[in-house]
Amino acid sequence: MAELPKTLEDAIAQSCEAVKSAVADGIMRIQVELLFPELKFMTVAEQFLPLFTEYESGLKVFFADAGAAALARRDWTSAESNLGINLVRERILDIGTGRAASLEAKIQPEDEIFLFIAPTSVEVPQLEKLCEIIGERPVIMLTPRLEDSSIVGIGYTARETRRRFISTIESSYYIRAVDDQSALFRCYPGQWEVWLETEGEYQKLAELPKKPSGDELDAILMGGQKENTSDGTPAKKPSLFKSLQRFIKALSN
Repeated sequence: MAELPKTLEDAIAQSCEAVKSAVADGIMRIQVELLFPELKFMTVAEQFLPLFTEYESGLKVFFADAGAAALARRDWTSAESNLGINLVRERILDIGTGRAASLEAKIQPEDEIFLFIAPTSVEVPQLEKLCEIIGERPVIMLTPRLEDSSIVGIGYTARETRRRFISTIESSYYIRAVDDQSALFRCYPGQWEVWLETEGEYQKLAELPKKPSGDELDAILMGGQKENTSDGTPAKKPSLFKSLQRFIKALSN
């Protein structure tokens, strides 16, 4: 059973193991969600890449935009790069917004596994098409933002497309601070866990087979706050979540 991580490195190591387990179980569409506003996705991606060492030239990396892809081609394929994996420029692409034919050209028969870094809800139509072309090969989405509620004016068809596509993806790793005192956590194949800080320590309040809705999460947290001292309360863990937030904030400076 995975514990709440102490550092960003711990979280990334856990997420890598979760992805390996999901792929081994035959899950082909996977996402890793480290949901901290301060977090820079390039920092996470660089530490995540060693997961794919065994694939080497079989890995293809996609960014949401051409600028990020160009930056990665410059920094990740240099002789000084110390990523734990050898990448070539031609295997780092942007998702693009072109015609179906141009999307098909981005996927080759020799590609074995695909890493999409920080895709957003804007790219969902292209993502869905690319995943159809990829077929039964593993797709990992790192720090995706596919459920962006800030988009105004999105039509019904687009909302349904996004909802349908997201429903095909397994969240193998998820960590989010609900507020200053609580967290939602999942590390595949484990269940969804709700944690609450009480007197400087975190305790696990609940384990759920599915991601809780906002109302369900509120009810669990309210119940936990009322029952912070009683027989049979879950075992307490050190207060790690705030130190993780501080660590991530320091990385973003």
